[in-house]
Amino acid sequence: MPHALINNAALDAPPNAPEEENGPFESYPAGSWDKVMEVNVKGVFLCCQVIGGQMAASGRGSIVNISSIYGMVSPDQRLYEYRRKGGAVFFKPVAYSASKSALLNLTRYLATYWADKGVRVNTLTFGGVFNDQDEQFLKGYCARVPLGRMARENEYDGAIIFLVSDASSYMTGANLIIDGGWTAW
Repeated sequence: MPHALINNAALDAPPNAPEEENGPFESYPAGSWDKVMEVNVKGVFLCCQVIGGQMAASGRGSIVNISSIYGMVSPDQRLYEYRRKGGAVFFKPVAYSASKSALLNLTRYLATYWADKGVRVNTLTFGGVFNDQDEQFLKGYCARVPLGRMARENEYDGAIIFLVSDASSYMTGANLIIDGGWTAW
C-alpha cells in the first residue's frame, strides 16, 4: 500500500511557445487552458482519488501537492518586459497560475476530508528553479527575490522529505512556501 504521493507533474507554456500561447489574455486559446487544467488540476485530482483512496483504506498516508508562487500571487509581467521591448509578444499565461491556485484549495478540501482516515494532505509551493533560463529573465527574477537567486534543484528535497515523513505528523491542509522570500514582499 502506498504511504506517500507527490503530485508534481505540470504543464506551462515555455518562453519559446508559439505567440498565441504567450500572447495577451484576451486572445489566450481556450484549448491551451483546457490542456493545462487537464494535467495540472485533473491529473492531481485523479491521482489523489486513486492513491489517496488507497491510503485512506489503509489508515495512513501523506500527499504533497506541488504548487507555485504563481498560484499565490499573480505573475509579475514586468519580468517579461525585455521581450516585449524586443518586439516579441509575451505575457506569462493565465492557465498555469489558475491551475496552481486550484491546488491550494484541493489540498485543504482533501486534508479535511481524509483527516479522520489518517491521510495528511499539504501543498508545497515553490519559487523558480534555475534551469539555464534566459540571462535577462534571470536578472529580473533574481532582483525580485530577497535571497537574490533562483533555487537549485536539490533545495526542495528537505521539505519533501519532511512532508512525507512522521516529522510532519501534525501538519495537514497547510501550504509550505519555499521561494527565497518572493512572497514576503
